[in-house]
Amino acid sequence: MSSDHLTFQLGDFTTQHGATLRGAHLAYTTYGELNADKSNVIVYPTWYSGRHWDNEWLIGPGMALDPAEYFIIVPNMLGNGLSTSPSNTPPPYDRARFPHITVYDQIEAQHKLVTEEFGIEKIQLVTGWSMGAGQTFQWAVSHPEMVERIAPFCGSPRTSLHNKVFLEGVKAALTADAVFNGGWYDEGKWPTTGLRALARVYAGWGFSQAFYWEKEYEKLGYTSLEDFLIGFWEGFFLDGRDPNNLLAMLWTWQNGDVGLTPGFGGDTEAALGSIKATTLDMPAEKDLYFPPEDEAWAVSHIPGAELRVIPGIWGHFAGGGSSPEDTAFIDTGIRELLAKPGGLA
Repeated sequence: MSSDHLTFQLGDFTTQHGATLRGAHLAYTTYGELNADKSNVIVYPTWYSGRHWDNEWLIGPGMALDPAEYFIIVPNMLGNGLSTSPSNTPPPYDRARFPHITVYDQIEAQHKLVTEEFGIEKIQLVTGWSMGAGQTFQWAVSHPEMVERIAPFCGSPRTSLHNKVFLEGVKAALTADAVFNGGWYDEGKWPTTGLRALARVYAGWGFSQAFYWEKEYEKLGYTSLEDFLIGFWEGFFLDGRDPNNLLAMLWTWQNGDVGLTPGFGGDTEAALGSIKATTLDMPAEKDLYFPPEDEAWAVSHIPGAELRVIPGIWGHFAGGGSSPEDTAFIDTGIRELLAKPGGLA
């Protein structure tokens, strides 16, 4: 695991809503080598609050995403603290004034990286977990001429109303802390009470009811429920993830919808129908954010798409890399997808 990364200068980046981030940048890292004809490219975006190193559990020798075979690009989302974000943008778009970033914006920034920095014209595969899955769908809608295959897992092309309700709870818990001060908290004095409350809200959603019933958290080394809530969940959000960054990414997630891509007028089904990539959608059986029935609906509108449900009780975190069985299932799915002809063939 390495926090080292490269930086691509986006220049003056105008968002879908018309704000211009001047001197914007995209942090990224790569694994493997780009081959001579640039035909071995995989793009693997990050997820909510995740950084590029948090994706490394699915990359390695002998895995589907093998750096010996593929050139894997992991771009950090705008808003995650490494790429242009509330925490590193100068006034007037700093902190609470950071503009709204759509999933479409995320992919336009990544497209500039892929095409301008590397001269890539075709992408073998786009894959990702959670918000990374949302970006995966968006890649296939925004640039159908480039993307051969997509393998979104534990994510969706459109954020459901139920998912938006969950995110409202996360947002309310964080912003209720008086120290938050509308996003203008003092440097070095974060709303830790709000972050701990946010973590408690998240804890009831990230894993399934059955996960808690079976005390699966003990397999992760936690000795009690409270130990898990503090050690895993509170620790997760108290490790340097800036509150304004969390809220910026939350807005992106909450407003995710491929139907909002220019040219589709909000018609999500039409946007899904435009996808040319060979598609394997892998939701988790007990995911409370993105349940399999939601993805069955999405797959029904993507030509030739396959739905393959990750079995088990880990819920949304089936895609987080902590469950060996779920990791093997996802890896196998991606391996089999890469063996199929791409949608552009």
